[in-house]
Amino acid sequence: MKKMTRKEFLGLGGLSVLGAGALGAAHVVKAAEAPRADSSPANPSEKQMALAIDLRKCRQRPGCNLCSKACHATHNVPQIADPRREVKWIWTNEKFASVFPLDQNEYTRQNYTGSPLPILCNHCDKPACVEVCPTGATWKRSEDGVVMMDWHRCIGCKYCMTACPYGARSFNFSDPRNTLVQINPDFPTRAAGVVEKCNFCTERLTEGKPPACVEACPEKAIVCGDVHDASSEISKVLEESYSIRRKPELGTGPNVFYFV
Repeated sequence: MKKMTRKEFLGLGGLSVLGAGALGAAHVVKAAEAPRADSSPANPSEKQMALAIDLRKCRQRPGCNLCSKACHATHNVPQIADPRREVKWIWTNEKFASVFPLDQNEYTRQNYTGSPLPILCNHCDKPACVEVCPTGATWKRSEDGVVMMDWHRCIGCKYCMTACPYGARSFNFSDPRNTLVQINPDFPTRAAGVVEKCNFCTERLTEGKPPACVEACPEKAIVCGDVHDASSEISKVLEESYSIRRKPELGTGPNVFYFV
């Protein structure tokens, strides 16, 4: 039997790596093309729901987390004290410097140092979480651009959590129902072993109501609407004031805007 040279061996190894890479790529494409829970096509949305949060108004009430409380009560979000296992749809304990490390200046340091700001799922134009989900449990709705979750399809692999550059998803390590003092019967509870996040209050949008966080804010600091509609309130306020977004350089196209 002829001995294989080092050059031939390395050539075979390279082909094996290429083959594995092709298989991996095929798996990602297959996951991205998995049928959506609402059977809607995966083409770009003509409508894109978004939020605009005015931090200038938000900081008028230091320590206020009414938006988060309203969101969590409406959606039966588990109340877990352990920061390593807590579940959050909106959280208000992140500081400006950690959320916007590249957008700091003398003004922001003077006005927002030590002040927490609301953080949530960005419902991106190109959500990385959707691309990696192997079961189609998370998908971007074609009718309004909202990134959704189907907890019945979720297998708890956490690929979406790893892919999300904003840390906007939480995992239920234990049965979340055990942590709920009061349950909202109009919204489903979840089970252990699934991922969850903000759903832009799609159940409220269907009824013509604004998201719970928008309704609960006493300063009217949160505006929601279709950013593709030039006549919408959110389009008008975005046109009038300068806004920033989280990590836009990544190309995901986040749809939560902040006024500073």
